[in-house]
Amino acid sequence: MSALRREFWAPVALSYVAFVLVGLSAGVGGVLLPAQIDDYGLDKATIGTQFFAFSAGFMLAGSTAGPLIHRFGIRTSLVIGGGTFMLAALFTAVRPPFLAFLAAQVVVGYGTGVLESVLNAYLTDLPGATTLLNRLHAFFGVGALLGPLLATGILTFLPWTAVWLVLAVVCLPLLIGFRLTLPAREAPPPVPAGEHADAGGGLLATASRQPAVLLGAVFLAVYVGLELSVGNWGFTFLVDDRGQSGLLAGYTISGYWLGLALGRFLISPVATRFGMTATGMTFLCLAGITISTTMAWLAPGAAMASVSLVLLGFWLGPVFPTTMAVAPRLTVARLVPTAIGLINGVSVVGGAVFPWLAGAIAQGIGAWTLPPFALALALLQLVVWWLVTTRMAPAPAPMVKGAPSPNQSPNQSPNQGAI
Repeated sequence: MSALRREFWAPVALSYVAFVLVGLSAGVGGVLLPAQIDDYGLDKATIGTQFFAFSAGFMLAGSTAGPLIHRFGIRTSLVIGGGTFMLAALFTAVRPPFLAFLAAQVVVGYGTGVLESVLNAYLTDLPGATTLLNRLHAFFGVGALLGPLLATGILTFLPWTAVWLVLAVVCLPLLIGFRLTLPAREAPPPVPAGEHADAGGGLLATASRQPAVLLGAVFLAVYVGLELSVGNWGFTFLVDDRGQSGLLAGYTISGYWLGLALGRFLISPVATRFGMTATGMTFLCLAGITISTTMAWLAPGAAMASVSLVLLGFWLGPVFPTTMAVAPRLTVARLVPTAIGLINGVSVVGGAVFPWLAGAIAQGIGAWTLPPFALALALLQLVVWWLVTTRMAPAPAPMVKGAPSPNQSPNQSPNQGAI
């Protein structure tokens, strides 16, 4: 990876911390669900509607992040996203009525979505963008690992709302850091010859009609649905079905998120060392996911269930960043940014629908249904990924160091797009 210039070190480090915060907010969710069910007196299916509320805000963020960056620049857009998240977290901390809580989750989703979209856009333009992005998403796993530990510890002596107060407090220094380390305004990217500045709607419509892009979106929707279904309901499964204590179940879910982070840090370098392609590495991970979910279902005892969930997180880790890395092979060069935005936006739909469905099934049948539900999603992933690879353009030939690829834009790093 090309060395980052000195002026980029601080904002890149803050970007990683911001994704730790995003991971924290995702990681605490599953541990808080039982406390929220008891507090509001609701069933699993009803409390699970918060997943839809969050996703609605996240999708709204996906449609507005681009105009925010264009009008206000990276720094102000990050302050808007982080400030929105912080205010919604503070509101949640006062234990609003349930309908107001759902409205707050829409705002939380919006703030989170703006942070994610803007940070991805910012790092994409830096040298060694692919390595930076993979690390960025790995730090989400770090936060998601710490989240259950944080929530479990706080719940031993404070109500669940205190967790959201902590998240709001953590967000404040991030806002100050971005304000101090990023320039007030960046020059907007040049518009390619022959394209209009307002062509975003047409590009989105064109990208959304391409089968490879749509399949990529479906694939990540299933992936995010599987990841969050286990992350949110794994705690309940371990306590209700396998008889684990709340403390041990919380540690197991932390291990699940730790596996996710380690998978993103470790699997790709090892696979590259053995000469595996990105698609081959993804098939390997999908096989590991399928085996792990089968173990969680069929292996007896709480200990084996815990081991299976940690392994599941490890194999899940590289799937999302690797899919983003190969997204340029799903469409033509001019549509790549639009396609990435579309794929990322649709993925959150799976993060709402599948966790809600998992909770509804657990409510009606029992918590034991989580592993077979996850196995069904794992098998669906394999099928959809195979369909994606059949429509994927060939990988570009190795480049001479320093030479731009034929499809590389003038301001794109030579390392961008590598695994």
